[in-house]
Amino acid sequence: MNQARQRGFTLVEVLVALGVVAISLTAGLQATGAITRHAQRQADMLLAQLCAENALTQVRLARQLPGVGDNQTACQQAGRQLTVGLGVRPTPNPNFRRVDAQVLDGERPIWRVSTVVGRY
Repeated sequence: MNQARQRGFTLVEVLVALGVVAISLTAGLQATGAITRHAQRQADMLLAQLCAENALTQVRLARQLPGVGDNQTACQQAGRQLTVGLGVRPTPNPNFRRVDAQVLDGERPIWRVSTVVGRY
């Protein structure tokens, strides 16, 4: 009587399959981490942009030529405490000033925007 040959996977085949699965899972985790970091970065940039634009709008609404110099103000957006640094610099035309707004999260810069403000 012929003994039926049992079919199955060898140990090498199982180890290769586990290696392929492990590599796939690692790549998936890295991609997920990158997407999460990108989403957080986008949220940070949006909040920083709101802070910077609010600070520049406040300068424009003052309706006077801002004084040359630097100052910092706090900006709270979505429960986050950010710092807006405003730098006012003279221009070749004395009727205009360049205003730079830089938003920081602690010591880390997030956003920078500049504008020119004229005499009213």
